[in-house]
Amino acid sequence: QVQLVESGGGLVQAGGSLRLTCTASGNIFSIGVMGWYRQAPGKQRELVAVDISGGSANYADSVKGRFTISRDNAKNSVNLQMNSLKPEDTAVYYCNALIRTTSGQRLYWGQGTQVTVSS
Repeated sequence: QVQLVESGGGLVQAGGSLRLTCTASGNIFSIGVMGWYRQAPGKQRELVAVDISGGSANYADSVKGRFTISRDNAKNSVNLQMNSLKPEDTAVYYCNALIRTTSGQRLYWGQGTQVTVSS
C-alpha cells in the first residue's frame, strides 16, 4: 500500500514563507512526476508546481518567482518552498505522485495540508 503524507502547512502573515513536504511510503518501485496542487474554498483544484523526474519543473503563473519545488529522491519526497505569500495563496495544498509498484503504475494523492495567509 502506498501513502503520500504532507506536512508543513499552517497560518502565516502576508509576505511570509512556508515549506511544505510530501513523503511517499510503501511498496514503491519507482516514482515519476511529483507535484503540488491547491484548492481554495469554492474553487477547483489547480496545479501549483510539478517536478518532472530529470530536473525540469513547471509552475502556475501565479506562483512563478515565489514558489520553488524540489525533490529528494533518496527520501521519496517532494518539497514546496513558498515565499512572499499572499492571501490569495490560502488553500488546501495536495501533493501527488505517479508511482510504480509491483501492481502497476498510477497517480496517488496526499490528504492535503491547510495553508492560510492572513493580510
